[in-house]
Amino acid sequence: MEDWRDFLEEEEKSMMRIKRRGDMLVDAIVVADEAHMNKSSDKSLEQLTNTASLPGVVGEAWGMADFHQGYGFPIGGVVATEIENGGGISPGGVGFDINCGVRMCSIDLGIDDLETLTRRKSGSGNKEFGNRLKSRIPSGATGKSGNMLTRTELDEILSEGAKAASEIGLGNSEDLRNMEMNGQLEADAGSLSDAAKRKGFAALGSIGRGNHFLEIQVVDRIFDERAAKSFGLERGRLTAMIHTGSRGLGYQVCSEHVKNLESKFRKSEGRWKSEEWGIAINDIQLASAPFFSKEGQSYFEAMKAAGNYAFANRSSATQQLRKALKAHMGEEIDVNVVYDVCHNIARVEDHVVHGKSCTCCVHRKGATRAFGGDNPELAGRFAGIGQPVLVPGDMGTSSYVMAGPREGTNRAFGSSCHGAGRAMSRTEAREKIDPLTVKKDLHEKGISVYETNEKYLSEEAPLAYKDVEDVIRLTQQTGLARPVARLRPLIVIKG
Repeated sequence: MEDWRDFLEEEEKSMMRIKRRGDMLVDAIVVADEAHMNKSSDKSLEQLTNTASLPGVVGEAWGMADFHQGYGFPIGGVVATEIENGGGISPGGVGFDINCGVRMCSIDLGIDDLETLTRRKSGSGNKEFGNRLKSRIPSGATGKSGNMLTRTELDEILSEGAKAASEIGLGNSEDLRNMEMNGQLEADAGSLSDAAKRKGFAALGSIGRGNHFLEIQVVDRIFDERAAKSFGLERGRLTAMIHTGSRGLGYQVCSEHVKNLESKFRKSEGRWKSEEWGIAINDIQLASAPFFSKEGQSYFEAMKAAGNYAFANRSSATQQLRKALKAHMGEEIDVNVVYDVCHNIARVEDHVVHGKSCTCCVHRKGATRAFGGDNPELAGRFAGIGQPVLVPGDMGTSSYVMAGPREGTNRAFGSSCHGAGRAMSRTEAREKIDPLTVKKDLHEKGISVYETNEKYLSEEAPLAYKDVEDVIRLTQQTGLARPVARLRPLIVIKG
């Protein structure tokens, strides 16, 4: 089989193109320069070329600068299919943690406030506050330590997302306007199996294991004063990032639909084919269904309900953050949501592709929206500025707030990167990186880390990730998003 490297060419600065070949229906574009491409030794770009052969795919298949290997689709992948002409939807293009995403909050405290409190509390300061956060916001693999929900409450959350969470005291209604899609996807709780629902009764308000986290940060640099002011950010101000998704509920939804769709395909002549739908794919992990088929709609509805659970989960975790700050400071502290973005989701959107209008199912897996400031979905406060784009680094380096274009839509279906991106697999990181050394190094940098299991420190160590500065540079140079502010970590709560 022809190697994708034989079809690789430089598109423009910080962008590489893999020309259409074999079963590919469109080209693939990677946000990278030659040096960045050479840092990847996994199968992520082979996966990207496979997604370019999906039925109904339009435009180009995109790999963001933080690309790395995932299930079927590369993480950092953006692929759109034209649903009016038989285009499909693929659970692999969303991922198992449906609507895994990041919420960022501004905290009405400066770095000096936290340091003053540290001295006043007999030197316990950050340690005491970190322990308080760890106890209030459960993390790790278990899904039984969050807020207990009744069946009615769970169904309301599955149908109405963050809005329902706010109505039962697990969120603030004022936060909704600063959430992607106002924190609610149009969904029906009845689209989920009982097995999936059981995973959601006791997990709300928790963060998962691995790369999920709650992080207290300080804004240490501003790049775009106007955008930063609009986002409520200023140098020296404390912020918080919450990275979590739909927990075991979303995993169950994806597992069920992956199993069902994969059963529809049989391998023949080197490809996986569905006689029922008359479609073929290169990898069984790309199993998909025509968007308007019974199976396609069944997955889409269940995905939206699980997405609502994730929005509510981040809302509940934010409420616990507010309570922890009040308990620690002895008074109410303003915590305002800057924005809440999904990075594992499929959405129906209208785009112009090669000069023609298209109603597309846009799969963003490990990629976020980066809509322009004139997009009608954005709140008025982002007009002429662009949507906030949240880009966590690894736990030892800075995170970034970026913004989409001031107007218009970028060429990657209005998308951008979602983080630093893995440079090592979790297995490789556990073999090569000592967790105690990681913790010591972070402590010497003034970063307090609270983890559930030491092995996750190896998996999530800075060395296991790409350089977030490279990811930001490449994303800016391609015009997908621009940096607004840089955030330095102070306290990290890991799953």
